[in-house]
Amino acid sequence: MTQADKKPPLKTLLLVLLVICGWFALVAQMKLNLESKAAPLKELIIRYFSYFTLLTNLLVAIFSTALLVAPRSSIGKFCSRYAAVTAVTANILVVGLVYNIILRPLWQPTGLQKPVDELLHTVIPLLFLCYWLFVVPKKRLSYQSILPWLLYPLLYVIFVLTRGSFSGFYPYPFIDLNKLPIQQVFFNSVGIAIGVITISVMLVAVGNLISKRSQ
Repeated sequence: MTQADKKPPLKTLLLVLLVICGWFALVAQMKLNLESKAAPLKELIIRYFSYFTLLTNLLVAIFSTALLVAPRSSIGKFCSRYAAVTAVTANILVVGLVYNIILRPLWQPTGLQKPVDELLHTVIPLLFLCYWLFVVPKKRLSYQSILPWLLYPLLYVIFVLTRGSFSGFYPYPFIDLNKLPIQQVFFNSVGIAIGVITISVMLVAVGNLISKRSQ
């Protein structure tokens, strides 16, 4: 291993924790979903990938794994791009904030589901924020660079609402058209979008400030 291949201790520690916590939580959640037998196997698998939480944690796990074990590969180079890491940071923070502010009071997980929930919604978002804040070299970004980041949550909402209109399954109560009028779902979706934009703007502003001071 050359000097250039060596990772700083904090970077290695955070990536190892993210990889272990991320894949454990994702696999454990799949196990819990399948064991629930709430629907046929195919439907349970589709529902698993219908949660913004799980999709975004999957992104974090892929980024962390690539950065840890294959940083020089094409996927590793993409995952090391500042704009890409910042976009993923914004979305995983939305996962943590929405759950802890809106969804946590609505149910009380027990057994294995409890630590899995904490990993997916609290531990991993905080670990990835620490990775972005203390490890990722900051570069100047224009606020216009945020616009492509919104495509991911937008496509997610379109997918969930479209599929829900056929299947009747909506992963989150604030976009459940079975229980809420379409106007309320629209306003709730706009509110989440505003949250994504706000967090993205804050990350860009903080990154630009750190970049300016380091220069």
